[in-house]
Amino acid sequence: MLEHLVRKWGRKEKQSEPAELDRSGKIPEHVAIIMDGNGRWANKRSLPRVAGHRAGMKAVKEVVKAADEIGVRYMTMYAFSTENWKRPRDEVDFLMKLPQEFLSTELDELIERGVRIRMLGSKNELPSHTLKALLEAEEKTKNNSGLQLNFALNYGGRDELAKAFSVMAAQVKAGELQPEQLTEELISSYLYTSEIPDPDLLIRTSGEIRLSNFMLWQLAYTELWFTDVLWPDFTREHFYQAIVEYQGRARRYGAV
Repeated sequence: MLEHLVRKWGRKEKQSEPAELDRSGKIPEHVAIIMDGNGRWANKRSLPRVAGHRAGMKAVKEVVKAADEIGVRYMTMYAFSTENWKRPRDEVDFLMKLPQEFLSTELDELIERGVRIRMLGSKNELPSHTLKALLEAEEKTKNNSGLQLNFALNYGGRDELAKAFSVMAAQVKAGELQPEQLTEELISSYLYTSEIPDPDLLIRTSGEIRLSNFMLWQLAYTELWFTDVLWPDFTREHFYQAIVEYQGRARRYGAV
């Protein structure tokens, strides 16, 4: 009944992009996205909240394709936070089924595109079917050299830092690590993102202007772009708008 809400991944003509988008210019290496507004999208249409989450899958597909086509190397999508467990049980159960559903229908296309899948977050609390789908996708795409698509699932920025500091503290106590060795670079190496660069650009949809416990360490010098568009309505044109604005910004990292 909700199938009409989801646009299939299938190949189609490349959509137009803003004249200002410079493909040969400054393309962000790593784009992070807080996909917000699924519930409000559904409420506006008198649909159950889960309909908004299902509809949001089309935006994931569209934006991943757009990012891949312009040369983005890493994309991290905030799929489920450590705080989202507080939501109603039926909604949580549905969200835990989405990775399996998405990957079962789209993984072959992702492999064809050379996309590599990775999960960022704590695996311990995830249902077995969710974890199995993600681990299988990671294994099948581990040798791909194209866009790396990271799903931040059961992820919280503070939780990530607390776990990293706990490991480091234990190593200091055991004499395996000296306090003076605790540099920014070392701390970064204990995070889920240890093997990838920090995001250059963060996009958040739905009009909210906050980080919501997402990549708190990694976003220190990230360019932020917010839009009122709800995630299921987010298109590649909106994505291009964010890239164009990023291309017009000067990143000084504290310098003049």
